[in-house]
Amino acid sequence: MPRLIVSIDGDVVKEIVLSKARTTVGRRPYNDIVLDNLAISGEHAVLVMDEQALRIEDLGSTNGTRVNGETVRNHVLRDGDVIAIGKYSLALAHPLLPAAAVLADEADETDSAQQTPRPASIKVISGRSTGRELALTKAVTTLGKPSVAVAAITRRPNGFVLHHMEGSDRAVVNGVPVGPDAVPLEHGDSILLAGTTMQFLQP
Repeated sequence: MPRLIVSIDGDVVKEIVLSKARTTVGRRPYNDIVLDNLAISGEHAVLVMDEQALRIEDLGSTNGTRVNGETVRNHVLRDGDVIAIGKYSLALAHPLLPAAAVLADEADETDSAQQTPRPASIKVISGRSTGRELALTKAVTTLGKPSVAVAAITRRPNGFVLHHMEGSDRAVVNGVPVGPDAVPLEHGDSILLAGTTMQFLQP
């Protein structure tokens, strides 16, 4: 199922699994997703999901709803889209897969994403997908095994950071387990997650 990574000022505050046909968003406490900010209307927007698509509808909010910087009223969402409501950002992430499987399934994106400058990426250096490389072109890239070890790599204006999201096992960066705070990533950093060793590459 799709997930929303909710952040404010670049810091991830929660992750929400979208499992309902209609998920309401707003400031009032009866909404499915409550965002406490005065710029957000009591009943701001609704996420509507069916077998064909996931879309967001603005409910006539005072300050509007934006997707990837564009104001929308009724918009079909795609993986990697970032919804802006008030001061909050809600990034849509694909269903979680084991880290190696994510890299294997999305490796074909690397070729199409080759641009100038070349994007940052994660490369598998051990395991069955050794050599696979995933370009970090999305606002949030989620990796791991559900309920075991899940981490998110978030792109910020000044670089990339890694967050622990869920699970009893935590990602290990350069031999140090990730704590409650986001860990800035630098070129060449080693990441061990769910039994897969990866390397962060940033040209």
